[in-house]
Amino acid sequence: MDKAVIPHSRPSLDESDIRAVATAMKSGHLSQGRRVQEFEKRLAGFIGNKNAAATSSGTAALHLALLALDIKERDEVIIPSFVCSALLNAIHYTRATPVLVDIEPLTFNLSADAVKRAVTRKTKAIIVPHLFGCPAQIDRLTELGIPVIEDCAQAIGATFKGRRVGSIGLLSVFSFYATKVITSGEGGMVLSDSKSLISKIKDLRDYDNKNDYLLRYNYKMNDIQAALGLSQLARLDEFIARRREIAALYFREFKNCHFSLPLWKEENDHIYYRFVVRTEEKSSVYLEKLRRNKVQARRPVHIPLHVYMRLSGFPRTMAAWQKSLSIPLYPSLKDKETKKIIAVVKDIF
Repeated sequence: MDKAVIPHSRPSLDESDIRAVATAMKSGHLSQGRRVQEFEKRLAGFIGNKNAAATSSGTAALHLALLALDIKERDEVIIPSFVCSALLNAIHYTRATPVLVDIEPLTFNLSADAVKRAVTRKTKAIIVPHLFGCPAQIDRLTELGIPVIEDCAQAIGATFKGRRVGSIGLLSVFSFYATKVITSGEGGMVLSDSKSLISKIKDLRDYDNKNDYLLRYNYKMNDIQAALGLSQLARLDEFIARRREIAALYFREFKNCHFSLPLWKEENDHIYYRFVVRTEEKSSVYLEKLRRNKVQARRPVHIPLHVYMRLSGFPRTMAAWQKSLSIPLYPSLKDKETKKIIAVVKDIF
């Protein structure tokens, strides 16, 4: 990418991260080891869970969470349409049936009312993404008596009614991809208070040196990734504070722009992983204008899942897909970059 272009997202790395990775490499132990165990312990303690299993990716974490719940062919798993395809893939890995639902118009999270209408006798799990850093109405879903998997890939550190997201559902999954809230390059994790579920996940993530044969996977995190993850986790509060600082600036500067701003949360819950606005015309028009002005914005979801599956309906999802865009917001944005973003956005809108 042209160096003059402000990217939509990028990792927030510093010398402490480099030292942590270098120390892990110098130790000579590169595979899954004590640093992975420490990362599991630290994240579980931070979120408020008793047990954790690190994995090679967030998708692997989702797949193993479904397997731990014995999800199989003919079972149904409810997910929103307005989300990345990782959820759809994980469900298909188990040969279960994905059941898509529409979203809430203001938060972009799945609609609890739509979930309730979609529940059948075959419903075995609900995956609840806390999209763009904004907590979903998780309490309305846990009361249904169906296992809830919280997808915290975009919301680590967010809270819902005083509890950290990830500590409310039966299981929660996290992603540490390069541009997530914190990164280990690649990687993921499953958290739960259930020791038996996490023990099953730890058994399934590694196929080697087993006394019996089951279909198991090579889904392990390594110590180099965990070293970076631990270093990043130590800076999470700093990252979130910077995100909220930039979000507050955007709210002040964009209040007269011709688009709808995201919800502003006075409480300490939203972490603004993405700053998603609703546009008056199709977002593709504005994305091109921003690109020409060296600011890279994006659709917050590339293609809704129901479009991939050639399903009709989902009016709120379609409206969000066609008329929303994500403006750059991440901790490594420099002040001069935020000033340029503000100037360009105000000029266009």
